[in-house]
Amino acid sequence: MRFSAYTALVPFVLTASLANAADSSDLVGCATPSTLTHFNNSKLPDPFLFNDGVRRTLTKADWACRRAQIASLIQGYEAGALPGKPESVSVSFNKTAATTGNLTLTARQNGNTISWSNIITFPNTTAPRGGWPLVIGYDGGSIPVPDGIAKLSYPNSAMAQQNDGSSRGVGLFYDLYGANHTASSMTAWVWGVSRLIDALETTHAAAINTQKIAVTGCSRDGKGALMAGAFEERIALTIPQESGSGGDACWRLSLYEQNSGSVVQTATEIVQENVWFSTNFANYVDDLAVLPFDHHTLAALVAPRGMISYENTDYVWLSPLSSFGCMSAAHTVYEALGVPDNHGFEQVGGHAHCAWPDALTPTLNGFFDKFLLDQSSANTSDFATNGVFNSVVWNASDWIDWKTPRLL
Repeated sequence: MRFSAYTALVPFVLTASLANAADSSDLVGCATPSTLTHFNNSKLPDPFLFNDGVRRTLTKADWACRRAQIASLIQGYEAGALPGKPESVSVSFNKTAATTGNLTLTARQNGNTISWSNIITFPNTTAPRGGWPLVIGYDGGSIPVPDGIAKLSYPNSAMAQQNDGSSRGVGLFYDLYGANHTASSMTAWVWGVSRLIDALETTHAAAINTQKIAVTGCSRDGKGALMAGAFEERIALTIPQESGSGGDACWRLSLYEQNSGSVVQTATEIVQENVWFSTNFANYVDDLAVLPFDHHTLAALVAPRGMISYENTDYVWLSPLSSFGCMSAAHTVYEALGVPDNHGFEQVGGHAHCAWPDALTPTLNGFFDKFLLDQSSANTSDFATNGVFNSVVWNASDWIDWKTPRLL
């Protein structure tokens, strides 16, 4: 099954990267509350509709404001607050072998100090003039990385523990900011990724091209990778793998799957299982219609930067219809920005959870080629599902009721 358009589309000429477009003039007068009163919508919320419920996104500058609104709402309802830079960060880097290095960060805030180390594996050749492209892998990652790209193993579970509900407030992030900080574990992980990129920008000995960074992870770490790509705009390519509910699936669609007879992970279950989301999110999981966002808008925060997500229909728990429907809805934002090929989705079965099927490697390499290896003509028109939704019916018009605008 190939993705097909279902909205009114008009071509858009992208004159500059939206990631650089949200300057102060775009956001003057842009109200970004963390919650909304009187919101109620059982369908997927229109990503282009401003918080006032009346005005719609018409221009690139409008989208910069709308994007800021969505980011604030996600933090307010489900993710918790994402802090900026701490009072100070010191960095050390040393090559431990010809192809490995150790990047250590020490952060200080309000008298508290934390340190963590990250192993970088380099290609066994001379670095290109601009430095190596880099893949940041949550807990190492589990996708094949082509030659010519460095890999950093990010110890996200040390930054914020994710064992079960008892992990709330446990980890390096909370040692720095306090165990009662509102940030969920995934938000704490984003903070750590941002500090890594800060460090790499000034650590020239590491020879990393910070304009060519990808982030990836699988399962729970795939949820985290998507959150990082959404909130850290210096990430060029986001690759969540089998992230399911809480990742590239939408809460409303997962509930629909459950109500249709599939045993999938839903919002009510996930807040009891682990600490990936803030304590505040539990106040809304029994009435999802009051959420003024869903995870199609989380993925929309990545746009227009590169993103491809991978799902596995052999594992019903991952909520397969929800992932396809949710990313179909997110795709409308890429269409509005005139860069639909910057967003990909592949959903197959026939392999174990987090095992990589070789048949998908060409789709992955296309995105690496385009966003990390400067091959602008690489084919990234990959948006497909095998349609194995366990007899649950996907009808786009039941959930997506907006027209995709032409953003000028």
